[in-house]
Amino acid sequence: MAYLAPIHRPSSVRHALKLNFLTAEEDCLVVAKANRLEFYSQNSDGLSLQHSKAIYGKVTMLQKLRPAASNTDHLFVGTDRFVYFTLSWDPESRRLRTEKKFESVADKAARESQTGERCLIDPTGRFMTLELYEGIIAVVPLIQKGKKKKQDMEIGNVGEPIPTRITEMFVRSSAFLHPRSPQMDKPKLALLYEDSHSKIRLKLRQLSFSVGAGSGDAVELDDVEGLREELELGASHLIPISEPAYGLLILGETSITYYDDSNNEVHMQPLKEATIFVAWERVDNQRFVLADDYGRLYLLMLVIDGNTVQDWKLDIIGQTSRASVLVYLDAGQIFVGSHQGDSQVIRITERSMEIIQTFANIAPILDFTIMDMGNRSSEGQSNEYSSGQARIVTGSGAYQDGSLRSVRSGVGLEDLGVLGEMEHISNLFSLKSNPASGYVDTLLVTFVNESRVFCFDSDGEVEEVEEFKGMILSENTLLAANIPQARLLQVTSSRVQVTDLDSGMVGSEWIPPNNQVITAASANDSNILISLGGVGLVVLDTNDGVKVVTEKVYGAESQVSCIALPSTPGRICFVGFWQNSAVSVVDLMTLESIRTVTITDGSVPRSLLLTDIFENQPPTLFIAMADGNVVTFAMDTETYELSGKKSIVLGTQQADFRALPRGDGLFNVFATCEHPSLIYGSEGRIIYSAVTAEKATSVCSFDSESYPGAIAIATSGDLRIALVDAERTTHVQTLVVNETVRRIAYSPSLKAFGMGTIKRVLEGGVEIMQSHFKLADEILFKELDTYYLNEDELVESVMRCELDDGTGSLAERFVVGTAYLEDEPAAAERGRIIILEVTEDRKLKLVTELSLKGGCRCLAMIEGKIVAALIKTVVIYSFEYSTPSSPILTKRASFRTSTAPIDVSVNGNTIAVADLMKSVSVVEYKRGEAGLPDTLTEIARHFQTTWGTAVAEVAENTYLESDAEGNLMVLYRDTNGATDDDKRRLQISSEMLLGEMANRIRRIDVLTAPDAVVIPRAFIATVEGSLYLFALIVPSKQNLLITLQSNLAELVKSPGDVPFNTYRAFKNQVRESDEPNRFVDGDLIERFLDCSPEVQEKAVNGLGVDVEEVRSMVEALRRLH
Repeated sequence: MAYLAPIHRPSSVRHALKLNFLTAEEDCLVVAKANRLEFYSQNSDGLSLQHSKAIYGKVTMLQKLRPAASNTDHLFVGTDRFVYFTLSWDPESRRLRTEKKFESVADKAARESQTGERCLIDPTGRFMTLELYEGIIAVVPLIQKGKKKKQDMEIGNVGEPIPTRITEMFVRSSAFLHPRSPQMDKPKLALLYEDSHSKIRLKLRQLSFSVGAGSGDAVELDDVEGLREELELGASHLIPISEPAYGLLILGETSITYYDDSNNEVHMQPLKEATIFVAWERVDNQRFVLADDYGRLYLLMLVIDGNTVQDWKLDIIGQTSRASVLVYLDAGQIFVGSHQGDSQVIRITERSMEIIQTFANIAPILDFTIMDMGNRSSEGQSNEYSSGQARIVTGSGAYQDGSLRSVRSGVGLEDLGVLGEMEHISNLFSLKSNPASGYVDTLLVTFVNESRVFCFDSDGEVEEVEEFKGMILSENTLLAANIPQARLLQVTSSRVQVTDLDSGMVGSEWIPPNNQVITAASANDSNILISLGGVGLVVLDTNDGVKVVTEKVYGAESQVSCIALPSTPGRICFVGFWQNSAVSVVDLMTLESIRTVTITDGSVPRSLLLTDIFENQPPTLFIAMADGNVVTFAMDTETYELSGKKSIVLGTQQADFRALPRGDGLFNVFATCEHPSLIYGSEGRIIYSAVTAEKATSVCSFDSESYPGAIAIATSGDLRIALVDAERTTHVQTLVVNETVRRIAYSPSLKAFGMGTIKRVLEGGVEIMQSHFKLADEILFKELDTYYLNEDELVESVMRCELDDGTGSLAERFVVGTAYLEDEPAAAERGRIIILEVTEDRKLKLVTELSLKGGCRCLAMIEGKIVAALIKTVVIYSFEYSTPSSPILTKRASFRTSTAPIDVSVNGNTIAVADLMKSVSVVEYKRGEAGLPDTLTEIARHFQTTWGTAVAEVAENTYLESDAEGNLMVLYRDTNGATDDDKRRLQISSEMLLGEMANRIRRIDVLTAPDAVVIPRAFIATVEGSLYLFALIVPSKQNLLITLQSNLAELVKSPGDVPFNTYRAFKNQVRESDEPNRFVDGDLIERFLDCSPEVQEKAVNGLGVDVEEVRSMVEALRRLH
């Protein structure tokens, strides 16, 4: 049974709209990213996200409506499953509310629109049209019938769609004309279409609506005498013009044409340079912004004389990402939504523009490689896979927007500076040399047998000092802090010392009697809690010198393992004990226990911290256990009752806690262990997220004047100042290539990436494609060298491998597969396999090449030989040396596929081949014996029609396949089948609709804990910029997770009230299911944490486990990504 969870949400923007949605006074921008809606408000710096919500379906259209009874706009949403609904905003609950829902308006007998779905509203606001199928327009009346008294209140409400047939097919663009007399004229719909002779024509149709008895409303789209002559072949967009000129603008590749509907006349003006327009947006009645396929932005200004358009001016105003949608915001600001580049907010200035905000977009992901899984150290991966370990590098974007992106999920650290290389740092403390200052300026660094002090000035300059305010620097410091009355507290293993900051003189000190050793200390503004050898506790008062308040000696049966004082002075402290895994809330004045809890059997509490991570909620007590568990309790500040116990595994070693201020009296908690984590509160939940800092051993807050909001962080080898994110995000690092990064391979030994790229050059209005193989450094993320392919040759595949270097040793090589463009002569060379080496000066050098009669689509390695998927065959090549300096590729075996191989996955001596149309075949490679040739033999096949896009073997005899219609399938081969036919047949064990086409699946092999719920097996990358983690559910948890999913599907509603099972059900052109089959959607499972306690109780009903156990399980699943 399979599990799927998102690592990176879709980032491609195809649809966006401005409307008054959140409030009546303020404009809001809604952006659709695959199945997510994001709502932004506008400010002086650009856009700020106000709300985000996933819906059950990929968004294909957006439109705004304004019912008469509403003071805000409603949002009309259409999805790829032909489900349509309207949403409004509930300001009290701050949630989306479904106003109207259509059941599916799918027509299985009709052919889906070949030119994209469109949704239009006529300028009078009476009708909406949906163009979903060829030759059919669904008209939706926006004034429902009813009594006249009620009718005004019904204006803008959505009626039922009425399908109307038209004769025009292949409609490229459509638009409602602005009526010259809104009350008198019937709505006119203009259609730009391609006729049966491949000529481009414009047709006008007049919409007539009549109310019938019962549900018999009738709609007619009558022909109107229109333009008879044909238009240019490149005509692509219709732009309706409002008063005073009215009519239409027709955008073409070589011209812009004005059509005057009052007299059926056209005025055409050629463009100075041919281009392909892809989007437009109205600024006002006379100005429009246009975007073309090459990322150029234009300002089109109409010159109007009287009531007619006399001329127009077209000026280039700048370069942006290739736009999918343009939205004019306000004050010269335009949102450029892009599918194949970063989305941007730009501001138009005089004949120019400036980019004021950028939204990272890694779509479309054409290929990706896994740079590391947190196992780059020499010891290998020492802990189970968790969030923040995987670094994925993607080939993203297209043409001028192409780039290499490094994607990592977790809490980010931005290094500000390195103080130097230092080993064996045990702790860090930040101090103020001036108590009146609002910033710290001193960093105390402690080692095993000494302490060192670094002082910072306001410019960030740092100096190490030999002495500081009378502090003891010849010993390890257990605690250092500023305390009231301009004093400095220091605790070492031998004494407690308070010095005066102004004079640097020791004001008071306390030395343990009988040469006892101080092993732990905790302090606040009034008190110090001291542990003496783990067998005694002492409470000191620092308000007037250092005075003993109380002390207590514990016997051998209850030794102290850890202590903590609340940061704000009070009457309690916390003590952890070695015996019974106990933690006690202790009276500070008497050291008598007030409350005691037993944490767990078999481990010991080793670190304690009480802090506020939630607003208007009780403080949280964090307890780090010696075995890597972290246990939390909520503490009642009146009764000191500890409740709401929760537990989580952070690693295999104890964690050390440090509170980091996040403002408003709230804190985040930094936990240092093998995999450092940031713990923070979000939406009433405690979130544990990996930090992108490897080998952190100690941290402290370092909010200095030169580094505000920073932290000091010690690793095993150095000390640095850094900024840490307040919560987990996805971190994207970009190497701009300005070419399509079609294929990518990573070499750990060379610390470099190999990229197959395609560059588009426009020369004299003609597109020229150039293809290269580039080498890029992994650390600096910059290009090192480029290998140029031949003219009309495009890169198809790239692989990193180890091949014989001629001496019998293995050397790192990059293998590139290519194909020539189709207009080459049939007998000519149609592709190549190129083998490249990287020289010592990091340059690319040709080793050998092989000409092919077809393009090389995929490459892989099997038993030291090269697997090449050609146009119709899979071929095995051996790499050999005919002479010590002349390597050659020799064909050893081949297998002919059903249609064309799209992807291959090798494991052992078997090759899984994803076919263009015929799903997956499994082929076995056998070396020839006794002089016989090597063989490739099919041993299993999936006997269904599936347009495959990617495949990977995720377990023994188990394969994950994606198809072109957005489905995922897990195929299983039963090697113990009763008959040979059973053994040869790949059966579907799990399937679901992902809703996005996957371009690449990469297998991963990671360690998991013995009690893990799922086992991560692969990463999936999609056209929409999503990255998913695919995992197999352990057998003992399969029923639990599938039942939990079923329960949540009933309890958790999505906008539009779309059923979860319908949304995730497998669907292609051959068959359609009712629900996902043995596939668990991690996104839905994780929404369990957002549910109210009442809903959580219902969700676990019948599972045989309690809410707390399920919550812990889901938290562990969340940490996987």
